[in-house]
Amino acid sequence: MSQVEIELAKTAGFCFGVRRAVKMAGEAARQYGGCACLGPLIHNNDVVRRLEEQGVRTVKSVSQLVPGEPVIIRSHGVGPEVYRQIQALGCPVIDATCPEVARIHALVEEKSRQGRAIVVIGQRGHPEIEALAGWCDGCTVLENPEETEKWLREHPETAEIPLTVVSQTTGEQKNFENSVKLIKKQCTNGEIFDTICGTTSSRQREAREIASRSDVMIVIGGRHSANTAKLAQVCAGECDRVLLIENARELDPAELAGAKTVGVTAGASTPEWIIKEVNRKMCDENKTVETVEENNAAEAVNETVETPAEPAAETKTEATEAEASFEELLERSIKTLHTGEKVRGVIASITPTEISVDLGTKQSGYIPLSEFTDEPGVNVADIIKAGDEIEAYVMRVNDVEGTVMLSKKRLDSVKNWDSIVDARASHAVVEGTVVEENKGGVVVNVKGVRVFVPASQSGLPKDAPMTELLKRKVKLMIREVNQPRKRVVGSIRDVTVSERRAKAEATWNEIEVGKRYHGVVKSLTSYGAFVDIGGVDGMVHVSELSWKRIHQPSEVLSVGDEIDVYVISFDKETKKISLGYKDPNENPWVKFTSTYSVGSVASVRIVKLMTFGAFAEIVPGVDGLIHISQIADRRIGKPEDVLSEGQIVDAKITNIDNENKKVSLSIRALSEHPAPAPEPKAVKPVEDEDDGPVVVYDTENPPAPEDLPEE
Repeated sequence: MSQVEIELAKTAGFCFGVRRAVKMAGEAARQYGGCACLGPLIHNNDVVRRLEEQGVRTVKSVSQLVPGEPVIIRSHGVGPEVYRQIQALGCPVIDATCPEVARIHALVEEKSRQGRAIVVIGQRGHPEIEALAGWCDGCTVLENPEETEKWLREHPETAEIPLTVVSQTTGEQKNFENSVKLIKKQCTNGEIFDTICGTTSSRQREAREIASRSDVMIVIGGRHSANTAKLAQVCAGECDRVLLIENARELDPAELAGAKTVGVTAGASTPEWIIKEVNRKMCDENKTVETVEENNAAEAVNETVETPAEPAAETKTEATEAEASFEELLERSIKTLHTGEKVRGVIASITPTEISVDLGTKQSGYIPLSEFTDEPGVNVADIIKAGDEIEAYVMRVNDVEGTVMLSKKRLDSVKNWDSIVDARASHAVVEGTVVEENKGGVVVNVKGVRVFVPASQSGLPKDAPMTELLKRKVKLMIREVNQPRKRVVGSIRDVTVSERRAKAEATWNEIEVGKRYHGVVKSLTSYGAFVDIGGVDGMVHVSELSWKRIHQPSEVLSVGDEIDVYVISFDKETKKISLGYKDPNENPWVKFTSTYSVGSVASVRIVKLMTFGAFAEIVPGVDGLIHISQIADRRIGKPEDVLSEGQIVDAKITNIDNENKKVSLSIRALSEHPAPAPEPKAVKPVEDEDDGPVVVYDTENPPAPEDLPEE
């Protein structure tokens, strides 16, 4: 036995609604110290057991609730009467109703109010169906096309009455579509809403594909889960050996004997840890079997006798294959094509108006350029060339002229419809080109599917014209899909919000004081500028915008400017960030102190007059104070008696306070001159008995040599 290849479905396990419900239940148990759930939260005994250990007890009805006890509404939802009963008991409600289910409740409530009869294609007695019935004035539940056909036969009046048809979210797409076909034949006033969850459709489609190429298909999930049972049924249509198990304990390795490929999928109520346990068990068992077989092979290697192949058999096989190939080509050459078929051919030539396609039949095919793609400005020659294979949709067959008109964009639209449905279910981002402005929004071409984006979801400012988006490539998320009406609604704004949220989370995780960012100015106020540094807005205070004196941030920046900033401080709790913009290397105080010192004379500009003096700019960003007593060499009443704002004057630097970055200036110091030297004074002569009188001079002001008397 060779090693088993295991293929796990990407869509296996919890859907969005179930994951959300389990998370809300765990949070409620922690918050309230325990709570109740109306019915099992999900169809999985292992998960329900774990939740019970956390304090989530399961009750069958409202009558089992304790007044005031927190209550979880599971993803299936409940009817309005149940809400009223819970409210009467004063119980806090944790509503985990799946958003997809809630939308159906709102839909049937509205249609029922309009007087329309409600028909639900789904499983009778399922909790979701029971809840849905409470939101309308009665409804008819039909499980399959056979029931639908019988009901229509017994109720001929449905041909005239207004009818609204919806589906259980976990219903099978094929079952719903076949039932709807029967209803459309009889009902002339019917509305059809395909409310099957996109995740359910994707899960079933992927399971069918994996099952078709697997020897054994394993479906993991609760046996009482309609979702899981339907999944097993889908797989059984493609694979003879389908194993339905709830967990790894139920997997019997013997049931995989002889299998080379094993596919694995899981219902919406199956958690990831159970899937991992099943996968781990298979891998461990596979390693054990492989080791045993390798040992057996080693022991038997000398006993193996190689048997020569039979050439005759090989020749016969080749002939058979050639014969089958010839018959296939012959059948294709005489085949008659029909409108709506999907065909494959080879591109014969490309002209300015059409693409010729060799279909291998008696008719020649052609694709008008208008039916190749909806993408604006596309050069066909850049995408395809003669000799390439191409798939297309048959639009029209002209047997007289022997031509077949084809459409590639129609086929692309059909193919891509499933991807749109999946994108909505998984909240994935898709890309497209805005092709036209519509009433209230724009239309985006997403792989051939027209997606309407309302103006409120365009991401543009309220008064901005929608024409700004025309011919632009945009990213969007799918919000609504109505398959019967081929209507898709998307949102560009959701992508912007999501991307900004992701950027913000990354920024908060990496932010630190001093870190530099390249940001965009988002808005200006009187006190500063708000700058987007990656999903987060930080504020640059007006004092941090420039070393020069400014009055408004608009003197330095404009909205939309890209600037480099650095983090001064931040607070993760309040989500506030203080940013700096002015370059520390351009600090004017450093420039000032390197140029001037106490005693230096500077040419300064008067910038502000106060009652106690005047402030003067020495260098841009550094002001000094000229006290009123230092403005003139006389007493003045107020600074403006001598000075005016903008005036240039010379002043002496009398003091520099480096710690507080303050400078004292004086104009008066420059106007004060030293007093002239006094004339030398002689003091009273003193009689000297030997030499005669002696003149004593003032030693502080000695006379000049020429003034000295001759000896």
